Amino acid sequence: MSAGSKRSLYAAMAANIAIGIAKFIGAAISGSSAMLSEGIHSVVDSVNEILLLYGLQQGNKAPDEEHPLGYSAEIYFWSLVVAVLIFAMGGGISIYEGVDVFLNPVEPSSNPLLTYSILGVAAIFEGAALFVSIREFNQNRVQTEIKFWQALRRSKDPSTFVVIFEDAAALLGLAVAALGTFLSHLTGKIFYDGLASISIGIILTVVAIFLSLKQKVYC
Repeated sequence: MSAGSKRSLYAAMAANIAIGIAKFIGAAISGSSAMLSEGIHSVVDSVNEILLLYGLQQGNKAPDEEHPLGYSAEIYFWSLVVAVLIFAMGGGISIYEGVDVFLNPVEPSSNPLLTYSILGVAAIFEGAALFVSIREFNQNRVQTEIKFWQALRRSKDPSTFVVIFEDAAALLGLAVAALGTFLSHLTGKIFYDGLASISIGIILTVVAIFLSLKQKVYC
């Protein structure tokens, strides 16, 4: 795997750690279920980057008696683990938090400005991480003259396409969280915050299923 793959992972991990802390602080102050789901999302993504970096390190090990063909398959195994984590922790917990809002409704936050501010900063960090990932991916893609989406589907470098899908899902989740916060504040109903949390869980579940199916081809 290329050095660019590691740069993408480090950029994504730094962004997720920074904004994850901010999201949890915002969730504690505002009581937003969607914000809490986004915080969990950032934690899961941070763990995922660590696992992918470990998979890259293991995959670069030299062949030995037990693995005469080398350890290159390690990265695909850990990428499959990442997909499972996104599904179980990211998607599952977000959906649970949303359902809990329906069962135990509370008053919406009276000061959504904090939530908007954190989501805005998070979007900047996630966008920067996605930009780095796509830039590194395009540097290799341009050499083959294949269109972006076609190259992404054909890519056998999980440390690249997993991060791209994670960051894209994160940006979409932030948009959903912001919409849920806005509608809850506008209507005075926490229902929309819970719906946003469930929607974030569904987004993560879809991404996890896609990544797991892609990884099974190589595992």
